Amino acid sequence: MPPKRAKAHAALDKAGDRCYRKEPFHSDRDRVEHLFALYEKLTAPLIVRAPKPKRRSK
Repeated sequence: MPPKRAKAHAALDKAGDRCYRKEPFHSDRDRVEHLFALYEKLTAPLIVRAPKPKRRSK
């Protein structure tokens, strides 16, 4: 990746990181885990779980 583009990506990552927490992420993996946890928390109420079928007694 050209140096200017890499610098722009790093600046964008840093700006985006500040939107989600004060301290910087230590790695891309930390960032992704944090963002997916937020996504799961946000979308959990949208998941409608079907009731379990009742077991027939013998």
